[in-house]
Amino acid sequence: MTTWTDYLLTDSPSSRRQARLGQMYRKWLAFRRNRLAMVGLGIIVALLLVAAFAPLIATADPLAQNLDRRLLPPSGTNFFGTDSLGRDIFSRIVYGTRVTLVIVLLVVVSVGPIGLLIGAASGYLGGWVDRALMRMTDVFLAFPRLVLALAFVAALGPGLENAVIAIAITAWPPYARVARAETLIIRQQDYIAAIRLQGASQWRIVWKHVVPLCLPSLIVRTTLDMAGVILIAAGLGFLGLGAQPPIPEWGAMISAGREQIFDQWWVATFPGIAICIVALGFNLLGDGLRDVMDAR
Repeated sequence: MTTWTDYLLTDSPSSRRQARLGQMYRKWLAFRRNRLAMVGLGIIVALLLVAAFAPLIATADPLAQNLDRRLLPPSGTNFFGTDSLGRDIFSRIVYGTRVTLVIVLLVVVSVGPIGLLIGAASGYLGGWVDRALMRMTDVFLAFPRLVLALAFVAALGPGLENAVIAIAITAWPPYARVARAETLIIRQQDYIAAIRLQGASQWRIVWKHVVPLCLPSLIVRTTLDMAGVILIAAGLGFLGLGAQPPIPEWGAMISAGREQIFDQWWVATFPGIAICIVALGFNLLGDGLRDVMDAR
C-alpha cells in the first residue's frame, strides 16, 4: 500500500503536480530540521492565532479607561499592569497584534509586486530602462528608511494608512535590487533564448518566465525584511506619526510609557518585549527559508 510519504518522495513522479508536491515536501522536511526556523515559525503562528482570537484572549476592553486603576503593577487581575489611563496593557498588546499584522500584510502586498516587476523589467530589458529604474532605486537607497518614511508621513499626515504608504514607498528598492540580480542570471539561460525564438514578447517573457523564478528570493527577502518593517512602524508610532490614539499600537504604547519608564517600568517594557519577540520570529523564519529556498 502506497503512503503519502512514498507518493511525495518517489524518484519517478507520474505527473507535474506530483513532482511539485514532492519538491515542496522535501523543502518542508529540510526546513523542519532547522530548530531555530521552527521557533520562528511558531512565533509567527502564535501571532496569527492571538490576532484571530484576540477577543477571547484579552482580559479587558483595550480602550476602556479607569483612572482609579491607573499605573497598577502586574498582578493576577492585570497580567502586564495598567497604563496612565487605567487601561489593561495585556489586552492592548493582544489587540496590538492585529495592527502589526495589518501593517505587515499591507506592506507585503504592495511592496513585493512593485519591487519584483521593477527589478525584473530592469534586469531583462537593460539599456536605458535599466539605467533609469536603477538610478531611481539608488535615490531611495541613499536615504535611511526611517528618515525617508518620516518625510513621507510628514507630507501625507499622521495615521495608520499613511504610515503604511510611507513604509511601502521606502521599502521597495531592496526588492528591486534582488529581482534585478536574479533576472541578469536568468536571461542568459538557454530556455529563455528558446522562448524568445518562438516569438514571445519581452513583457510576456518577463511576466511568465522571469518573475516566477525570482519569487523564491523575494519571499526570503520579504520574510527577513518584516522585522525592519515592524521596527519602522513602531518608530513612527513612537513619534506619534503612525496609528493614532486610542488604537493599541505597540510603538505608541512605548511612547506613552516613556515618562514613567523608571517608576512604572511595565508600561513601556511589555510592548517593547512584544516587538522584540515578533521581530525575532520573522528573522528566524527568514533565515530558515533562505537555507531551504536559496540553493547558493
